[in-house]
Order: sequence, then C-alpha cells, then structure tokens
Amino acid sequence: MKIVCFGDSLTRGVSYLKGRVRIIKDNYPTFLQSFFSLNQEETIVVNKGVFNDNSGLLISRLEKDVILEKPNYVLINIGGNDCNFKWEEVAKFPEEMHEPIVPVAEYVNNIKNIINQVKEYNITPIILTLPPLDPVRYYEFIASKYGHAVSHWISRCGGIEHWHGIYNRQLNKLIEQLNVPFIDVRTNLKKSGDLTQFISDDGIHLNAAGYKEMSKIIYQNLSRVNKQQIPLLED
Repeated sequence: MKIVCFGDSLTRGVSYLKGRVRIIKDNYPTFLQSFFSLNQEETIVVNKGVFNDNSGLLISRLEKDVILEKPNYVLINIGGNDCNFKWEEVAKFPEEMHEPIVPVAEYVNNIKNIINQVKEYNITPIILTLPPLDPVRYYEFIASKYGHAVSHWISRCGGIEHWHGIYNRQLNKLIEQLNVPFIDVRTNLKKSGDLTQFISDDGIHLNAAGYKEMSKIIYQNLSRVNKQQIPLLED
C-alpha cells in the first residue's frame, strides 16, 4: 500500500520553536510511516507537504506530487492558509474590509476538483479535517510581527478561529455531499487532551507531540476507511 500525504506546512512538518519557524523531522507522515513499520505492514508513506500552500496551489502540483506517484490513497489536509489573511495589509488598513486569501466558495471548489481528479486515476482521496488552533497564541504571534492594529480589525470582523471554523464546516458539508472518505482530525485532537501541549508557540502549527497524536488518529482511523483491520497502537 502506498499513501501520499498532500497538504501545507502541517503536512510538511513545520513548527514554531525558540522564536523561529522550523521544519522538524517529527512530522505526521514520518510518525505514520513508523506506525506501519512497527506493525510490520508493507506500506510506503510519502510526504508531499509544502509550506504556505493553499488549495489552489495544491491543484497546480496535483499531477506531479500525487497522480504520478500512483498511490492507493491520498490524505488531503489543507485550509489553514486558505482562510488566513494578508496581515500586513490588515495592519495598514484596519478600517477596511479584507477577504481570506482563498474565498470559501473557491476553497470548496478546489477540494472538489482535487477529489474528482484523483478518483479518475483510481486513487482514493481521504479528507482530513482542519486541526484546531490556539487563537490567543496566534494573535500574539501576529501582533508581534505586524503590530496591534490587527486587533482592532479582528474585533470588528472576527478572528481566525471564526474563519477557520467556517472553512472546516464547509469542508464537512462537502465530505457529506460527495460521500468521500474522511478522518476527523479536528474533533479527535480536541478529545486527546490539553491542546496547548500539542500546538506550537505560534498558535497554528503543531509541535512534535501534536504531530504524533495527529498521526495516531489517522493511523487508527484508516482501518475504517480501507475496511482492513489495522493493529492498534499501544499507549
């Protein structure tokens, strides 16, 4: 079995450590591969995550990074950059209206296109819901870079958790509409314990513990998706 992990920095393995954004080796595809190897299963996990990608950029590299890899499954995790904002512009013009980087209707259509294209090549798409974030730490991080003018705009237009939730709900609606396989990373991570222990200091990326927990959720839910019994992991 071959699995391509397709997404943005949360797939690539980005975390915020000691005041810097870093790519760490303890990412969810690496953990996922280790879980399959631990149980002596012949599975190849390929990491095709790219920092700062959104759903439109995923489409532009879909053929190279997914279709030509010929996987059995593609895990699609995207949306955090789509629903984010150009904070430099927000800081300069806090009285104006600002739209998310990828409008929600376009985001949903992009995901739908990805699903339909991979199905044409007999690749099974599995949608991952958006991992939760820590809005307090995220806005502290944003304010430290762009100043507190962003807070005024946020108070009027809603914070990133508001938009993050909107995009995740639309993603869930699409999953239901298309009856596509999915794994609810968002809900399960919230149930796994204290989120502050899983999210890095920028409030939006996960740390190593978070990526490990995310990979456990994915691994243990794959048996439901591919209808094969996968050995459970020991705590």
